[in-house]
Amino acid sequence: MKKSTWFSRMAKSASKFTGRPLAFNLAMGAVILWVITGPIFKFSDTWQLVINTGTTIITFLMVFLIQNSQNRDTVAIQIKLDEIIRATAGAHNALLDLEELEEDDIELFHSRYCKLAAAARDTLDHRTEETGTPDVDATEPETDSKAESEDDATEKSSHSAQSG
Repeated sequence: MKKSTWFSRMAKSASKFTGRPLAFNLAMGAVILWVITGPIFKFSDTWQLVINTGTTIITFLMVFLIQNSQNRDTVAIQIKLDEIIRATAGAHNALLDLEELEEDDIELFHSRYCKLAAAARDTLDHRTEETGTPDVDATEPETDSKAESEDDATEKSSHSAQSG
């Protein structure tokens, strides 16, 4: 693996530091010190400008550090999930790298899994023991011709059962 960039190292260090109680206590101390110095500076515009400017700069920089940290974490989680999918027998490898698909494609997968979840809940409502691991394609809506051919087959079997 290649060596991390200076920004990556700095962002990781800043994330670790700012997420600790010491960083919070230092920030709280700075605010308390600012409040205490208010009477000394007669609550002047400059006194107010100091805290406003300081907090604005810190907030502006923290946005980028937080986003960098979230991006790294998200990518790491996605890679781990992709590995679980890849290594699991029966898992649908089409779900690998799902986050890179267009919104419509993701919505298609989402609707398929919503149907699976509804079917599993329906199975639980009927007090069966096992919900199983149904095939994702089994949740596809039936086409009219497929539904008609199944209806025809049902009618034929009921007629043959009545005549027999």
